[in-house]
Amino acid sequence: MRLFIAIDFNELRDYFVELQELLPKNAKLSLTKTFHLTLKFLGEVQPDKVNTLIDSLKKIKFEPFNAFLDSIGIFPTENYIRVVWIGVKPEEKIIKIQKQIDELLKPIFKKENDFKAHITLARVKYIEDKKQFLQQLKNIKVENKKVEVRNFKLIKSTLTPKGPVYEDLAVFDSD
Repeated sequence: MRLFIAIDFNELRDYFVELQELLPKNAKLSLTKTFHLTLKFLGEVQPDKVNTLIDSLKKIKFEPFNAFLDSIGIFPTENYIRVVWIGVKPEEKIIKIQKQIDELLKPIFKKENDFKAHITLARVKYIEDKKQFLQQLKNIKVENKKVEVRNFKLIKSTLTPKGPVYEDLAVFDSD
């Protein structure tokens, strides 16, 4: 089964949809329907390994904290735009959780190299005019909305023709 570990941001779903409506129209985009910050993508995991994975993730320790939306950005570069995202701060607190997960799972899963705390708004298929697209993106102002981070989740992702379907397998609460 295809798994990842994430912090849920769906309580701001309506706001993210508003932001998606502001995205430039001169591009073919695949808009995300659920909103989370991926701490680690695990990929395909055998079903018999899930309980061991859950037991390992229970060892992660963190205090609850407030996370705030930051600015809009793109991956990987301005010349090759594949993802439009919203940054989250304070990034240090998120990175601290992510590094614990990475360290704990390093015997089984590859370590993250370029982790960036973000929430995907859209995947980019095609852009007519990159310069115009980037200028319009820069004009989108992101409100400093707050989410209280009290847990993270192990999520199963099933790919379907209508997009991924997510199922929470386990929730790991803060101390």
